[in-house]
Amino acid sequence: MKRIITLFGVLSLLFSLQFIGGGFEAFAAGPGAGDTFIDHASKGLETFWNFTGFANAHFTNFIMIGVGLFFIFLAIKYDYEPLLLIPIGTGVILGNVPFLAGYKIGLYEEGSVLNYLYFGVQQGVYPPLIFLGIGAMTDFSSLISNPKLMILGAAAQVGIFATFLGASAMGFTPQEAGAIGIIGGADGPTAIFLSSKLAPTLMGAIAIAAYSYMALVPVIQPPIMRLIIPKKDRAIKMKPPRAVSKTEKIMFPIIGLLLTTFISPSALPLLGMLFFGNLLKESGVTERLADTARNSMINIVTILLGITVGASTQADYFLTTASLKIFGLGAVSFMVATAGGLLFARLMNVFLKGDNKINPLIGAAGVSAVPDSARVVQHEGLKTDPNNHLLMHAMAPNVSGVIGSAVAAGILLSFLM
Repeated sequence: MKRIITLFGVLSLLFSLQFIGGGFEAFAAGPGAGDTFIDHASKGLETFWNFTGFANAHFTNFIMIGVGLFFIFLAIKYDYEPLLLIPIGTGVILGNVPFLAGYKIGLYEEGSVLNYLYFGVQQGVYPPLIFLGIGAMTDFSSLISNPKLMILGAAAQVGIFATFLGASAMGFTPQEAGAIGIIGGADGPTAIFLSSKLAPTLMGAIAIAAYSYMALVPVIQPPIMRLIIPKKDRAIKMKPPRAVSKTEKIMFPIIGLLLTTFISPSALPLLGMLFFGNLLKESGVTERLADTARNSMINIVTILLGITVGASTQADYFLTTASLKIFGLGAVSFMVATAGGLLFARLMNVFLKGDNKINPLIGAAGVSAVPDSARVVQHEGLKTDPNNHLLMHAMAPNVSGVIGSAVAAGILLSFLM
């Protein structure tokens, strides 16, 4: 400890001499130079003060730093999406440390390091790489074995279009409303991709809202699930999914790629990378590439995306009335999406008989927060019946929700660009 204090003292002294060192030369120059030394020292200290965060701070900076610390707290204390919230929370802090403008420090200053890293967000580079990693780590077996559950992933996207209408009614432009609506899909990369194309100025608020609600899935969804689904329906046991052959697993990403991209070519960067990643996994001959995509690459991109998205919440750009509206609309969007999946699952049971009935809880997994929504379904099912395991069944609408939100983004993009 003494060594650290000593080192800190020496460095502080050297730093001070950097500003006032010129005064010693003036002091040696002769009589009256003492005044010059004092003036020089004062100017040096004033310059030092003007460069500090304390001199440039505004109370809004501390509000946003508090938000960043809160995200980190949620991630560590409650394990809410720590891989996302810790980078984002740290980025929020980095983006709101006060600084003197004009020295290429801030994210919005051209030529700064953060600005270069933010290029991947602005130009939509990071989201497709995230989708590549998701594809390489996703098992579509449960969806292939029970294709009708894909409808639940589509039904949950009602939140996107309902919020689009709500945002339009609140005065946002059609492009901004489309970008805001995608929050209902609970898919952060898709939200970033779409907002980078339709509403770049709102990207920070949209991305933070999307990732915040993704992290709060275990808090938001259970009350809605218990409200909409009666206890007797929550206890329904589904028959085990059938075994899926290797051929089916290989054919699914190829057919899925062609079908979805022909329907929505605008979503090609997302869906193309998603199914490509899954083909790397299922082909059995590119394990090294699949391993890189689902581990090293997605981890690196997640760090860069989290830090830069967090830093984009610089207080003077982020704390606006529009941001508050976006957070409110995002919450409504997410709840509507969850309710849409649950209600459609109940509707499906009207037409299903015997052991073909589905547990309506799995409809909540139609939002594309993979795999958190499926885990919440599993947890709620076990609370009703400790022997009722729904995780594998819930993964079907969960992964179809990823596809559904990307298709919805492509449709919005094609209509609003």
